[in-house]
This record gives sequence, structure tokens and C-alpha cells, in this order.
Amino acid sequence: MSNPLEDIESKGRKVAIDLVKANIFAVVLFVAAAVVLLVPFYFIWSDAPTEVLLGNGSTWLLFFLSIIIGVVVHELIHGATWACFAEHGWHSISFGVMWKLLTPYCHCDEPLHIHAYMWGAMSPCILLGIIPSIVALCIGSLPLLLWGIFFISAAAGDIWMTFLLLKENPDSMVLDHPSEAGFYILDEQ
Repeated sequence: MSNPLEDIESKGRKVAIDLVKANIFAVVLFVAAAVVLLVPFYFIWSDAPTEVLLGNGSTWLLFFLSIIIGVVVHELIHGATWACFAEHGWHSISFGVMWKLLTPYCHCDEPLHIHAYMWGAMSPCILLGIIPSIVALCIGSLPLLLWGIFFISAAAGDIWMTFLLLKENPDSMVLDHPSEAGFYILDEQ
């Protein structure tokens, strides 16, 4: 009986990212997002009362609890988006935690078109990071802005993998690597 991973490796090309470099990229992304978003926030809301900008103790408690919940929601968004594009829907989606790195993950077990994979990769960044940051700039909520910045940087690996996929043939298929941060490019189906 053949090993499914060997079959994939014979048909596709593995593309993986180094998780240490991805974590460094996440820190750089956090700093960049903080500068890009906090500077306009300051200029827009510098005249607002401090208690309006900062909220109260319950605001910050909610902030920290929502970060924990948001990490789970981040993975659920990956799964929901990929399930929409996967032939077998939710049956192709699995979740877990890389305990060694305390990193939760979502995995799609079937190949997807590159654009579908990229939508699934970037959806958490858009829904949990970019949109809340824009809303925070509009309403003057510093906790919400920090939440958005956190979730933009939490998507560092997703952004990196999307960037790598932009270099690929858009007609190719992509399959999540089952145990590493990366994927296989399948040029022929």
C-alpha cells in the first residue's frame, strides 16, 4: 500500500515556511501595523477624552478574553472559508494544536485552487485584523485598534504563504501540508 504523502510529493512541489522566521516576521508586522495605524489614530482622536479612548477596566478584561477567543475564531474562519471551496466541505477540514509551539492550526485535506486557498488564508486577517482596525479608527476605540493590530500580526504566516502563492501559476492547485507550515503545489490534477 502506498504512502499518500509520497504520492503527493511525487505529483507536487513542497513549499514550506520556517516558523522561527514567521515569528520574526510577525513581530516586524506588529510594529509596522502599530505605526501605520496608531499614528493616524493619534491625529484623529488626540482631542478625545482619555476615558473615551481607553475605556474602563471591563473594556480591557473583555479585550483580553476576546484575544483568547479570537485565536480560536481565527482558525474557524480558515476552516469555514476553505470549506466553502472544498468539494467535501467541512469533511475536508481538521483542527489541532502544534503543542511544541503552542500554535493552533486549521488544515484542509483536499487540494484547492490557488485563489480559494488564498481567500481562506487571508480571511482571518481581513475579518479580525483589518476591518476592526478600520472601525477602531472611525469610532476612536484604542482597545479595538490594538485588537486589530494583534490579529493582523497573528496572520503573519498566512500573509507569508499568500505572498508565496502569488508567485505560482494561478491555474495550479494547492494542498495544505499535513504536518508543516506550508503546502504542495500541484500543477496537474
